[in-house]
This record gives sequence, structure tokens and C-alpha cells, in this order.
Amino acid sequence: MPRNQNRLINTTDTPTLYIFSGLPGSGKTSLSQMLAQRVNAVYLRIDTIEHALVELCAIDVQGEGYGLAYRVAADNLCMGMSVVADSCNPIELTRRMWEQVAVSTKAAYVNIQILCSDSREHRLRVETRMPTLPGLKLPTWIEVENREYHEWTVDRIIIDTANKTEAECLEELWSKLSA
Repeated sequence: MPRNQNRLINTTDTPTLYIFSGLPGSGKTSLSQMLAQRVNAVYLRIDTIEHALVELCAIDVQGEGYGLAYRVAADNLCMGMSVVADSCNPIELTRRMWEQVAVSTKAAYVNIQILCSDSREHRLRVETRMPTLPGLKLPTWIEVENREYHEWTVDRIIIDTANKTEAECLEELWSKLSA
């Protein structure tokens, strides 16, 4: 049974897995990086792992990036470090696997969904953002709109980044984690 998934846990006592989810361009990478800095957590980004697999191993990446991230997260949680997992996390299977990583390491976890409810703003973000990894191909707006993204079946913290600054979003997230 997972420990209180909607409350900020003192990371010196209990490592916590912060499981971010959201479509590309929603603001999840910026927000997850800011949270990782604030709570001094290990930061894992699926885009970085998958991009490295493509570049270094020349493989067609399917679920391998998530599989590697689960293992690295588990290693760090076992060492008592909190982990921020940054990924689209679009399907039920990956969401439950992240939770299982926390449960298997006796860590707490919290699901965090990032969205941008203003479709014009979201589209502008997608169409104007620059890759943060050399050679990373970013999805087009049509690819974002057509991405498989399952409905949620569990409680989660929802942060809508539309018409807000990154700082405002972080403070909203921090407030919800602390509640």
C-alpha cells in the first residue's frame, strides 16, 4: 500500500518518488526540474535516457527508456534519495509501474499531472520551443494532439500551467504537496 500520495513527505525520513505526467509543451520539464532543485532530489528525464539510447545504441526505443529509468529511480530511492521522474507517462501501465517502483523500495510517491488547458497557448509552446538536448526531435503540434494519453484512474495533483508563470506554477505545486 503506497504511503500518502498527496502529501509532501520529509525527504530526510522517507524518500519520495515524484511522478510527473503530461503532454509535451505542458510545462512538466520546467516544473519537474524546479521541484527537484527545491527538494534536492535526483532528476530523471525519459527524453534524456531515450535520446541517449538512440544515439549510443542505435536502437528503436519502445519501452526501454522507462525500464532503465525505473531501475535508476529504484537504486536512488533505496539509498534514501527522493527522485523526480519527468516523462509524458501517457498510459496507465507506465503510471502503475512508477508507483510499483516506489512501493517496492518502501518509498512514498505522488502523481503529478501537468496540463495546459489553453490550447492556443499550448500549441504556441509546442511550435516555438527549442530542444534542450542536441539532436532531439521535438513533436509537432499534430503529434501532441494525436498522442495516446489515457484517462486517469487514481488521485493526483493537477497543475494547469495556462496563463501562469513557472514560479506561480511551482508555488501552486508546493502548496498542494504541503497540504
